[in-house]
Amino acid sequence: MPELQRLHAGHAPAVLAFERANRAYFAASVSDRGDDFFDRFADRYDALLAEQEAGVCAFHVLVAEDGSVLGRFNLVGIEDRTAELGYRVAQHVAGRGVATSTVRELCRLAAHRYGLRTLRAAAAHRNVAPRRGLVKAGFVPVGPADPARLGGQPGTWYRRDLMNDRPSGTSTGQAPDRPAPGS
Repeated sequence: MPELQRLHAGHAPAVLAFERANRAYFAASVSDRGDDFFDRFADRYDALLAEQEAGVCAFHVLVAEDGSVLGRFNLVGIEDRTAELGYRVAQHVAGRGVATSTVRELCRLAAHRYGLRTLRAAAAHRNVAPRRGLVKAGFVPVGPADPARLGGQPGTWYRRDLMNDRPSGTSTGQAPDRPAPGS
């Protein structure tokens, strides 16, 4: 059974393999990351871990039983109990509900572990599956997204209120315990 795990240094080889194996698939719907992403992967990966350690982002990977990465699920720009959700799944698991179920799981984690109240996500109009998945995961459309954020494509912002996902005792604004740095 796949497991959603907080990103750590040991995931680097599997994340790089995931990005390489799915590069053409991703480029068909979002802007390609370019050769520089792969050439400087180790530096970029270390920077992501530093951002996570600083508490401004929380990166996760969906890991298969064999250790391969099936998807990346990220909370970025964490501020004022709000974050932006971004995700991508491997081509061979797309269309099977993997993204939707993992986004639901990450929403619960965002509320319980990170004390977030709201998640936002942007999706291009041409990316029907992610838009449908966001709605199935409880997000509602709230307005147009700047095409500059979506590789020049028109799109929509979605929002999900996490208050119903919060553990008891935190509805008054009391934040749950946060994980220790690096956990």
